Amino acid sequence: MSQTEEFSSLRRTFRGFAFPVTVGFLAWYLFYIVTATFAVDFVETRVFGAINVGMVLGLAQFATAGLITWAYVSFADNKIDPATESIRSKMEDPRRNMEVTR
Repeated sequence: MSQTEEFSSLRRTFRGFAFPVTVGFLAWYLFYIVTATFAVDFVETRVFGAINVGMVLGLAQFATAGLITWAYVSFADNKIDPATESIRSKMEDPRRNMEVTR
C-alpha cells in the first residue's frame, strides 16, 4: 500500500502543509528569541500600562500555536482524514484493493 499513488499523494498533501507551517513557526519563534535577546530597548517599549512589546510578542507565540493547531485540525478533517480513511478501508477489505499490486 505504501507504494501506491494514493499513499504518495497523502504524504505530499501532509508535507505540503506541515513543512511550511513548521518552518514559518520556527522562524517566528527565532525572531522572538533574537528580538528579546538583542533588541532589549525595543521589547521594553511600553504598549499599555505595564504591558510591553516583549510581553505582547510572548503572548503572540501562544496565540500562534493555537491558530496553527486550529488550522491543522481543519486541514486534517478536510484533506488528511478522508484520504486516510480511503486507504484504511482498502487495506481492511482486500476486495476493494484489487488495483493495488504487491
